[in-house]
Amino acid sequence: MNLKLLTILLTLALLFSSVSLAAGLQVQVIDEQGKPVTGAVVFLESAAASAAVKPVDDARIVQKDKTFIPDVLVIPRGTAVYFPNEDTVRHHVYSFSAIKPFEIKLYVGTPAAPVLFDQSGVAVLGCNIHDEMIAWVVALDTPYYSRSDQQGISRLEQVPAGSYTLRVWHKDLLNEQDVPRLAIEIGQQPQQTTVQLPKLAPVF
Repeated sequence: MNLKLLTILLTLALLFSSVSLAAGLQVQVIDEQGKPVTGAVVFLESAAASAAVKPVDDARIVQKDKTFIPDVLVIPRGTAVYFPNEDTVRHHVYSFSAIKPFEIKLYVGTPAAPVLFDQSGVAVLGCNIHDEMIAWVVALDTPYYSRSDQQGISRLEQVPAGSYTLRVWHKDLLNEQDVPRLAIEIGQQPQQTTVQLPKLAPVF
């Protein structure tokens, strides 16, 4: 057989093999009453997932009309986040959260240096000038995550087969202990599951 043709065939075989080992997971997130939960962060953790983490580019939370946009930013661990201020008034962004305590003192425009979130976890952000402003940065130790839509559906695509811990976070959960932890085995076929969250308590 022609060596070049053999190389092409082997490459195609490896490609289709890797694709066949990746499957999708659909998660339905509901509340105590069985109603869909919008905006839940659904993610899969494992040692292999941690090793596959890569930071993303151009992550940012904008301040506009005295509001953080988006109010929840989900990123892989190791991502740097910019905080541009598009208001005409100055803001003082800060966080006292253990994963990344920081402050950007009174400023307008975009600070030259972004904030690096090099640990996984949740950072709650505020503005020292406008108390009504609040946001969350969710830094994950996995590349396999998504957020639930208005029907409470979250879809994670191209997840390699293996054993994972399925977790679901929402900004209205009362504490870290309320974040579900469910063992799940991902195979080569798409699958579905449902996660019910405990009582949600909106901040505002």
